[in-house]
Amino acid sequence: MRRALSLLLVVALGLAGCGEDKPGDKDGYTVGVANFLLSGPYFSGMDAAVAAQAKAKGNVKIISTDAGGDAAKLAANVEDLLSRNVDAIIISGGPLESAPAALNAIKAANKPVILVDRKFATGEYTSWIGPDNEAIGKQDGEFLAARVKGKVAIIKGGPADNSIGLARTNGVKSVLGTKADITLIEAPDFGNWGSDGGLTVMEGLLAKHPDLVAVFCENDAMCLGAQRAIAAAGKTGQIVLAGVDGQAEALKAILDGTNYVVTGLNSPNVIGKLALDRTVEVLGGAKVEKDTVVPSPQITKDNASQYL
Repeated sequence: MRRALSLLLVVALGLAGCGEDKPGDKDGYTVGVANFLLSGPYFSGMDAAVAAQAKAKGNVKIISTDAGGDAAKLAANVEDLLSRNVDAIIISGGPLESAPAALNAIKAANKPVILVDRKFATGEYTSWIGPDNEAIGKQDGEFLAARVKGKVAIIKGGPADNSIGLARTNGVKSVLGTKADITLIEAPDFGNWGSDGGLTVMEGLLAKHPDLVAVFCENDAMCLGAQRAIAAAGKTGQIVLAGVDGQAEALKAILDGTNYVVTGLNSPNVIGKLALDRTVEVLGGAKVEKDTVVPSPQITKDNASQYL
């Protein structure tokens, strides 16, 4: 009898030991997504892609937050996510250049952090997934250089130290700035990454430079606004547009043969899915790349249907 009880105790202890999974192993993982802002279609699209990929995996719960463009709020949201004992955090920093408070809090909690799109200027992170923004700008510049001569305007998103926008513009300028038959005109005001901002800045450019032949915008949303201003001024047949991101409305405009002629794919859907996959890999103990550059193919009328 004593021997039987001993065997039962051993079996019970063994079963208890089997139940001692690492955090997240039994019921899945909980991943926090700290968004700097969700007001733009690019960032809301990325947030949705992370959630969709988590749903597809079936064992990942997402807690998403929106700082509304406030760095202090982002840090507070990260603290809240950590208090809810998430297994990892994905940060979509948008135009934020650095987030020391958020990254320091995550480091102190010994949690992995995956950065998407924006790689911060300072701070430690587990892994980053995003585009080569200068390369996208360069390929837009090469496309325009082969097709236009004259004044080419540049509409920037802002603020002045935004490294993503600077990289895109520097890519364009590295090509067009060397062409004797092209004059670059940088808009004095920022379009703030939105369609309405692009429209307003374009109106100002047209007032001072009615002889423009092309416009490069640091993202598609601003170019879509600029396209409206160009149409209102009756210059659709004169001015072509080049953007970045591969926003659906821009792809349709390109496919329809409008004066929107080229963009570079910076897909929030692709990056969001990869970010969730990377997070799960890290939580599973895998060794992953520190930095992963996502390809950004050029999109023109010839291939726009493939991406739309």
